[in-house]
Amino acid sequence: MTQQNYSNHRRFVPLYHFITLLGTLFLLIGSIVNLVKSSPDNFYSAALLVMTSLLLMFTAFYARVFALKAQDRAICAEENFRYFLLTKNTLPKELTTRQIVGLRFASDDEFHALVERAVKEKMSENDIKKAITNWRGDYYRV
Repeated sequence: MTQQNYSNHRRFVPLYHFITLLGTLFLLIGSIVNLVKSSPDNFYSAALLVMTSLLLMFTAFYARVFALKAQDRAICAEENFRYFLLTKNTLPKELTTRQIVGLRFASDDEFHALVERAVKEKMSENDIKKAITNWRGDYYRV
């Protein structure tokens, strides 16, 4: 497996990002065109196709969003536990979920200092990731 770093850590799944999302988008556009051009005889079935396309698109979108939300909760719990093991304290309440998600890539050696810096400087998730010098890969993300 390739060593993870800032430039290659994002997960890209071609079957999901191209086939599923683009396919449902084309299906929705095609079904809308079909509805607009439909005659009164097949208006009902054309409207059902539009509704089915919309529902399929919402399902694909929310399947991803829900999985990422669950993953973010798990990351927050893991990083809070890691911080506790390193410092015997819980993560500062000032940290946002996005900041904690960015901090998961920091090595144990720089984790505590980066947490303090993130709180003090109100760093974004992206800024935190860029500040990491010793990258800790996350190979199990959704």
